[in-house]
Amino acid sequence: GGAWGIVSRRIFEAATRTLPVTAAFFVPLAFGMPYLYEWARPERVQQNHLLQHRAWYMNPAMYLVRTILYFAIWMTLAYFLNRWSIEEDQRLTDQPRKLARLSAPGLIVYVFTITFAAVDWAESLQTEFYSTIWGFLFVASQGLIAMAFVIIALWLLGKVEPLAQVLRPSHFHDLGKLLLMMLMLWAYFSFAQLLIIWAGDLPHEISYYLPRFLTSWGWLGAALIVVQFLIPFLLLLNMPLKRHAAILSGVAILVLFMQYMDVVWFVLPGYHKAGFQMSWLTVTIPIGLGGIWLWAFFGQLTKRALLPVNAPELEAALIHETE
Repeated sequence: GGAWGIVSRRIFEAATRTLPVTAAFFVPLAFGMPYLYEWARPERVQQNHLLQHRAWYMNPAMYLVRTILYFAIWMTLAYFLNRWSIEEDQRLTDQPRKLARLSAPGLIVYVFTITFAAVDWAESLQTEFYSTIWGFLFVASQGLIAMAFVIIALWLLGKVEPLAQVLRPSHFHDLGKLLLMMLMLWAYFSFAQLLIIWAGDLPHEISYYLPRFLTSWGWLGAALIVVQFLIPFLLLLNMPLKRHAAILSGVAILVLFMQYMDVVWFVLPGYHKAGFQMSWLTVTIPIGLGGIWLWAFFGQLTKRALLPVNAPELEAALIHETE
């Protein structure tokens, strides 16, 4: 219902409609499970008591069933939110109330499903490690990525009609404040996990941080602290910067790039424990998949008006101003 949500709604909706493309990206992982996960290799399960204990849950069949369930839930939420949003444009009654009634419990469902998905897809890459805050790390990361992406998209779309006449510095100011909030939330969750594991000093927990701290991977960790958090944090404290679309978008681009490096930090040290190592695929795959996703995103974005023309809050959003 906020002004920032009205002017950015179509961007978020178009992004949700790319979920089938994202699901298609998962297909190679389904065939590559034995290369990624120890629990998907029968010979490794036979040699490891912990893997045997988890086998009823962490096995290829259950993994695929849960993955299909996650995407089905997310696509169902996206379907009804998009359908009711376009019906709102057609002046059908009570659509705003429907959107709110679905979004509130839908947010809770999302947090639970992304938590289980993050455990399945990322945490299980390391057999011995587990963290109770792992899912919230990904919730915060996705929120941070979403806010950064929408800032960049609005900056680009703000150069053309109708958004060129609609977007105000106050809209970017609000989005900048939300970006700062998500950045602080991501930093809080990341530091909380480190602090608790550091204090506990348990072998099955520190196994995650040992290759990341005692090898050249530590430089990436330091870069995440400085470039991903400290520099954007200090910049986003500046109010004039948050009201300047181009400069704020530059900060958002930095955040997006460092979020990818955060994913690298999650994944690669578990395979390259001797030190920092990246292949050409680490660069080309995100570019290739990202290009396909952007093609699907812009294809969906052009199918609807860039503003929800009959949203009850639209008029207030258009004259929105921040003190």
